[in-house]
Amino acid sequence: MLYAILGVTGLAAGILSALLGVGGGIIMVPAMTYCGVPFKVAVGTSLAVIIPTSLMGVIRHYNLGNVDFKVALLLATGAVIGANLGVMLVARVPDLLLKRLFAVFMVVTAIKLFTGK
Repeated sequence: MLYAILGVTGLAAGILSALLGVGGGIIMVPAMTYCGVPFKVAVGTSLAVIIPTSLMGVIRHYNLGNVDFKVALLLATGAVIGANLGVMLVARVPDLLLKRLFAVFMVVTAIKLFTGK
């Protein structure tokens, strides 16, 4: 049952990632924690899944003319630095606080998307 849940979660994350440009972690992290995976492990695992998902999405979107590599390079530079800082912080932040921050981020994002602001 666990493998079926994770497989369907991966499918949904891939579809939403390609459709909306959202990180699959919004779907995968809650699903993995629901299945008993510790939060920090779920975050790291989600990041590992992003590699093949993003690669496939970039290739397909590039073929459609939907990739601006100049913008991507600028964003990636900051994202790489931010990811390193985030990993250094995650060891110091309790799981419960991380879960709450993740939940607040998802709620705020949902409200902004829903209201169009």
